[in-house]
Amino acid sequence: MTTTGTVRYWAAAKAAAGTAEEPYAAATLAEALATARERHAANPEFARVLLRCSFLVDGDPVGGRDHAAVRLAEGGTVEVLPPFAGG
Repeated sequence: MTTTGTVRYWAAAKAAAGTAEEPYAAATLAEALATARERHAANPEFARVLLRCSFLVDGDPVGGRDHAAVRLAEGGTVEVLPPFAGG
C-alpha cells in the first residue's frame, strides 16, 4: 500500500536536492529513494550523496536493513543524513 509523507534532506543531501524537504508517495524506503533519484536525475551528485547517507524513518535508524523491507507509514518522515564531520 502506497503511503504519503515527507523526505527531509540535511547538509550535502539538502544542497544536492536543492530543497530541504519534499513529499513521498511510496510503500517502502527503497521506493521513496528511487522516486527521489528520478526526481533529481538532472543532478548526478544527488545519487552520489545518497550512497553515503544514513536514514531515519520516523526517528528510527534504518542501519543495515534492506531498504525494500523498511515500510513507510502514512504521514511519516524519512530523514536523509549525509556523514557529518566532527562530533
